[in-house]
Amino acid sequence: MTPPQPGERAPKFRLASDDGTTATLADFAGKWLALYFYPRDNTPGCTLEARDFSGLTLQLQKRGAVVVGVSKDSVQSHGTFREKVGIRFPLLSDPDLSAHRAYGTWGPKVLYGRKFEGTIRSTFLISPDGHIVRTWTGVKVNGHAAKVLEAVREAQEAPAETQTKPRPRVTAKKKKPARS
Repeated sequence: MTPPQPGERAPKFRLASDDGTTATLADFAGKWLALYFYPRDNTPGCTLEARDFSGLTLQLQKRGAVVVGVSKDSVQSHGTFREKVGIRFPLLSDPDLSAHRAYGTWGPKVLYGRKFEGTIRSTFLISPDGHIVRTWTGVKVNGHAAKVLEAVREAQEAPAETQTKPRPRVTAKKKKPARS
């Protein structure tokens, strides 16, 4: 499945959180949500990404935004990871990959020439009314959290009518045949 695009409604989810609760998309209504999908707890890239988002948590909160991480790891693994790294936001467990598939973040990957199915590191900025505002797929970790914070700022400053409208799809126009 392809990732949802700007202007589309964010897919609903219901996932277990590392704090023992269940989180749904509706729980974040009225707030900007940076929903990011990452491959695995306690790996170098995922640790760096979590630390970067944690470091910007207060700035995001000042803008009415929250960050939530999602991986297929268990809530127990998330709890250990969160405590070890000092993560300041919830981590959601998606062992059946329902949210991954709904957001188009599970698919073919290649690592060192080996092909396999896995998490495609991605982030979705979701508006307070539940629409996708910005999508990042195949994320490179360095500087990504700062880009998300900047996108929140830009989205908040954009005119309201442009925040959730779908971007027009650009298609090539067919040329009319020349008359002879």
